[in-house]
Amino acid sequence: MKTPIWIPSEERILNANLTAYIDFVNRRFSKKFTSYNELYNWSVDNIEDFWESIWEISGIVYSQKYEYVLKTEDMLHSKWFQGAQLNFAENLLKHSSDKTALISVREDAQTIRISYKELRELVASFAMNLKKLGVKKGDRVAACISNIPEAVIAMLAAASLGALWSSASPDFGLQGLIDRIGQIEPKILIAVESYSYNGKNFNCIDKICQLKKSLPSIEKVILVSAFSDLRNFDSENTPDTSQVEDSISFNEMLLDKDAKLNFVQLLFDHPLYIMFSSGTTGIPKCIVHGAGGTLLQHFKELWLHTDLTPNDTIAYYTTTGWMMWNWLISSLQIGATVFLFEGSPTYPHYDVMFEKIEEEKISIFGTSPKYLSLCQNVELVPGKMFNLSSLKTILSTGAPLSEENYEWVYQNVKSDLMLSSISGGTDIISCFMLGNPIGPVYRGEIQCRGLGMKVEAYDENENPVIEEKGELVCSKPFPSMPVFFWKDENNEKYKSTYFDFYPGKWRHGDYIKITETGGVIVYGRSDATLNPGGVRIGTAEIYRIVESLDEIADSIVVGQRWKNDIRVILYVVVKSGFTFNEDLVDKIKLAIRNSATSRHVPSKILPIKEVPHTINGKKVELAVTKIINGEPVTNLSALANPESLNQFYPLTD
Repeated sequence: MKTPIWIPSEERILNANLTAYIDFVNRRFSKKFTSYNELYNWSVDNIEDFWESIWEISGIVYSQKYEYVLKTEDMLHSKWFQGAQLNFAENLLKHSSDKTALISVREDAQTIRISYKELRELVASFAMNLKKLGVKKGDRVAACISNIPEAVIAMLAAASLGALWSSASPDFGLQGLIDRIGQIEPKILIAVESYSYNGKNFNCIDKICQLKKSLPSIEKVILVSAFSDLRNFDSENTPDTSQVEDSISFNEMLLDKDAKLNFVQLLFDHPLYIMFSSGTTGIPKCIVHGAGGTLLQHFKELWLHTDLTPNDTIAYYTTTGWMMWNWLISSLQIGATVFLFEGSPTYPHYDVMFEKIEEEKISIFGTSPKYLSLCQNVELVPGKMFNLSSLKTILSTGAPLSEENYEWVYQNVKSDLMLSSISGGTDIISCFMLGNPIGPVYRGEIQCRGLGMKVEAYDENENPVIEEKGELVCSKPFPSMPVFFWKDENNEKYKSTYFDFYPGKWRHGDYIKITETGGVIVYGRSDATLNPGGVRIGTAEIYRIVESLDEIADSIVVGQRWKNDIRVILYVVVKSGFTFNEDLVDKIKLAIRNSATSRHVPSKILPIKEVPHTINGKKVELAVTKIINGEPVTNLSALANPESLNQFYPLTD
């Protein structure tokens, strides 16, 4: 009999949003639910009733109500809340008080606080000037920007006009940005002139100029200064726009103090975000998410599963290129205060994030297993070092939390908080599994499957299993599924990515086990996509860089489970006449870092004589992944050169 490591108090259960929601469902649908599992089973057996109830309790702002909730349960062709008209930005800006909406902290600048009233004014001015630049419904606004208020302002302004928003972190190399942003042909590029990380400043001007030249669709670059308090727009806070052709400063877009917000009313599934998720072939996929589905799914996860209220301050350590940024900003619809952190989480010292929790009275803090393990390794005891009385929840995603992570948090951070491991992805801009504020926490387990998400573990015979490892499959539609992939004719790429393996059902590419208590254990990827630190990296991105080098004939890159995370291992075949040595290793790492990001750089680069291939010529990444993780490879029939697998072995250092 397993023992919980944490159980919520009676007071916490009584005051939880989830408890109030259960009462609402019992009244609305004549039920007598008393537990989460009863509620969950109802939500996936009655998905139309469930999602309609989320619409009702969310207080969603709309100009026209829907004609029906769901047209068909065929996942690939499902349509939600058809006929409804609304605007995503209007729902995030429905609060207009002097309450703090954003707190912005970064390494090299003073803290900025922006109220909901001020945020509305800033968005109004920026939106009006975007409109003057010709931005309209359906246009793309792309950003290479840090996690700062300017990103939030620009996103909301674009959404208010019905434009699509897509952002990437400024640490991406030029080719990584072209591979992503170039596909969507943006009309406007918003770019930060420089950023700081780990005490170092990185100038982005040259990269911005090259990006502008590479993408002819860009009509105007809006240049964001290294720092602006968004109140005093003097010359010191204004970037030199002469450095970038066809550019204007971000601050100039904010000068119209009398501008009025005008929210274009759009269909429920009107495109809102374009996210980039890497697969194992080709350039990154452009996944388009709709406004209404994102709004309702994020409300459900923040209000019910995270227990977020207007009295909370929520933080998540993220970049603007990760879906957790979009998720975090959706907290504005609830009226909470959003804490934005830009910089290294360990600079100028390892405990800086816990220091900010105390200073800003953060109640919900989002991080990763990698960060928690780092704190554990340097023997931090934040609970003794800081006043963490405000902290009620720690969220973690990016990789599975180990049992040791759970022990460390409850022993060294705080004994009474909800440690909520969450798991989902860019593909759904949300979670499949996450927290349950009225349920216990068990070591090594995610508390529950998300309400309305029919998540199952399939065995090799496509049967749903309990207490057995299987493929993560979602067998019923949900509103935050992609509305389409960008430039994906007849939805062929979309269909092949998720629905070909189990026809008509979503295969996510993770191995999970659903426990008897309703919890979930995640084992990692079941396909060849890499996932170090929770950042999904397509192997094709690395191949394109490495195999363009004169010295490299072929390569194969895989992920190895390592210290509660995934590390990237690259194997290379060196061309005749060249030698594998440290100089070549350094050259490969530099090429990857410059063309992609530092997160793409392998932990190890090793030489091999040949790459395993299938008869059809595909690299056999999954088999190599199994071998270096100490797992057996049972099917060799599809390999053209099965003996090549003898080169690989479990790595121990």
